[in-house]
Amino acid sequence: MADRKYKKFKRVFGIVMDSIGIGEGPDADKFDDLGCDTLGHIGEKYPGDFSLPNMGKLGLSNIRPENPIKGVPVADPAIGYFGKAHELSSGNDSMEGHWEMMGLPMIEPVGYFPNGFPDDIINKLEEFSGRKVILNKPYSGTDAIRDYGEEQKKTGALIVYTSGDSVLQIAANTDIIPLKELYRICEYARKITIPYKVGRIIARPYVYTDPEHFTRTSDRHDFTLPPIDTTDLDRLKDAGYDVLGVGKINDLFSGQGITEGWHTTSNMDGMDHTIANLDRDFTGFSFTNLVDFDAMYGHRRNIKGDGDALMELDKRIGEMMSKMNDDDLMFITADHGNDPSYRGTDHTREYTPILMYSPGLPGGKSLGVGDTFANLGATVLDNFGVKQGKYGHSLLDKLN
Repeated sequence: MADRKYKKFKRVFGIVMDSIGIGEGPDADKFDDLGCDTLGHIGEKYPGDFSLPNMGKLGLSNIRPENPIKGVPVADPAIGYFGKAHELSSGNDSMEGHWEMMGLPMIEPVGYFPNGFPDDIINKLEEFSGRKVILNKPYSGTDAIRDYGEEQKKTGALIVYTSGDSVLQIAANTDIIPLKELYRICEYARKITIPYKVGRIIARPYVYTDPEHFTRTSDRHDFTLPPIDTTDLDRLKDAGYDVLGVGKINDLFSGQGITEGWHTTSNMDGMDHTIANLDRDFTGFSFTNLVDFDAMYGHRRNIKGDGDALMELDKRIGEMMSKMNDDDLMFITADHGNDPSYRGTDHTREYTPILMYSPGLPGGKSLGVGDTFANLGATVLDNFGVKQGKYGHSLLDKLN
């Protein structure tokens, strides 16, 4: 085991609010996303009192004091460090956002399928599974179940659909297609779609009564492309540091660069695991994805659900802050936007917020505007004295 030294922090805790952007990015026009603003519009349009006292103290509205998040006053002074970043990657998906955070932006675009998947993929899926494929076009996940659930119940067909992201999703009523079989089909789909550069294959299990009564279960599983090059997680692990993956992290990196990981069933389950890691004696990086913002609320354009989930998270952030040591660092960020007030159901191209906090630091400083999410991984590497990759620059010197 390497001598696990560090410059400022023994443990770094990264929390990704999946899809919580903070205003249109500089290239939003290329994605037809002008005017999107996930955090701003949640604050503006939440049906009730909206407040994030802990993230507010860290400096959430200080990121854009000229247009603060409604219900989140500008802190004077902030106790954390605050900034935002825009994405370098060509796409707008969770895989690309997380890979870029960890030093591997996807400059070359992955495969998109606005007209559905080619016959070669569909024919192979049908032959392998022994089931017919239905739908096969961009579609809302909940609408896919509502509109095609009865046909699947009667015929046992696979509901295959995509979105504005590089994803092939398979929805399955688990009374008709058992979970084990769904995963096996998705694993096969992962293999045959690599030449097409499909970013993720997503198993979408659900339980079903009728078109108006169904529930997608927490057994969703993402089968991603294996990272196409070394990530900062690999660099940390290879240098002998602990790399703990909570939630979707293990799926997004295909388990690479992670020393221990936990599947989670909700945002709060993810925070339970993250806070439990605070009670562990480790040296390295705990990396958490909180997917409910995206899967439960953003894609479903549910402003109240998104706002409620943010306020629940804010309470858990306060819990974390009270347990942190002086040599702990926490950062909170996002992987893309998903404005619940915007048209359509797809991700939105936005800046992502960056909040950093350690009880051993004074806070109160701006981190500015980052030109890539990779600055976060670079900061973690710098802290542990691990050689940097090609992308990103460390923010460690700004934390004083």
